[in-house]
Amino acid sequence: MLGDFTYCNPTKLYFGKNAMDGLNRELPKYGKNVLLVYGGGSIKKNGVYDKVVAILKANGKNIFEDAGVMPNPTVEKLYEGVERARAAKADLILAVGGGSVCDYAKAVSVSVHCDEDPWEKYFIRFEEPTCETLPVGCVLTMVGTGSEMNGGSVITNRKAKLKIGHVFADEKIFPRFSVLNPEFTYTLPKYQMVSGFYDIMSHIMEQYFSGTDDNTSDYIMEGLMRSLVHSSLVAVREPENYEARSNIMWTATWALNTLVAKGKDTDWEVHMLGQAVGAVTDATHGMTLSAVSMPYYRHIMRYGLEKFRRFAVNVWNVSPEGKTAEAVAEEGLAAMEAWMRSLGLVMNISDLGATEGMLDDLVNATLVMTGGYKVLDKEEIRAIFKESL
Repeated sequence: MLGDFTYCNPTKLYFGKNAMDGLNRELPKYGKNVLLVYGGGSIKKNGVYDKVVAILKANGKNIFEDAGVMPNPTVEKLYEGVERARAAKADLILAVGGGSVCDYAKAVSVSVHCDEDPWEKYFIRFEEPTCETLPVGCVLTMVGTGSEMNGGSVITNRKAKLKIGHVFADEKIFPRFSVLNPEFTYTLPKYQMVSGFYDIMSHIMEQYFSGTDDNTSDYIMEGLMRSLVHSSLVAVREPENYEARSNIMWTATWALNTLVAKGKDTDWEVHMLGQAVGAVTDATHGMTLSAVSMPYYRHIMRYGLEKFRRFAVNVWNVSPEGKTAEAVAEEGLAAMEAWMRSLGLVMNISDLGATEGMLDDLVNATLVMTGGYKVLDKEEIRAIFKESL
């Protein structure tokens, strides 16, 4: 490992079938007024809402609701949430749902007492909060983003055709606690489930495919990827297989709780490409990543050939005997593509509503990152999107 770093993760996790007991332990630490944030209402159908509300009432909390958080939370919804939190004089924001709900809750947290436009301050200028922030807790019902144990938040501005993430450095933006019961993910539709699976994989790969030093983080990530590949195939066959769903939930958390990024560079260009697709089409996040990944990785493979060779051997069990590094690397990417197709992932952005006429908007919405094996120029970005069609 070559990089210097400081590591701290302040989020307390409660994991397993009895994880909701943790909510009872945490709520007494906060004031009376709780802003309950959730999405389209699926938590009312699967019983999670009733469980959460019963615990809030048992702890004497005043409940104020902010429902309707969409899969790609918009800046307009953020402004609405800020007003709801202010009106409630919220002492705690409790996010119940998937990564979008958790992301949104953090955005509201840093914006309630902000005296500037939070979109401009946090998602255009990427500044840190200079105001008081509200504590956030999470009850997770969908895995993928890792938002339950990091300081990240992603907001979409549809008018500007931008979807931008800000990873806040301030530890107080991390959720104070998160409740992770794998059983809460059982009722998720397959499309959303496998979308989350690929979001996890993409998080790991975008940290893995950078640097050339012998790095402990890379060994950890290889294990996480192997676990995910195995458990995802089980979960597709048996959606209520607790062992598989618990392994996937735990992998998702460790994929993006900042641990495996330590001591190395990271490459987040697939997320920039995918978020551009999401900004233009409003498509499901994990599917936007799967649709652009193969063209991107085949484009940069030659610039990081040895790591791609290692990926093929250590993650996909490709035999290197008698083969060139390029042949091994290509076989590894082919194995990954076969796994993606077996899950039912979207492999083309045209299937998400993108057209050739949108190429200019897609290119303009893509931020260029510098941590990977190849810094893309605009023409390369256009070529990758064109191949993704």
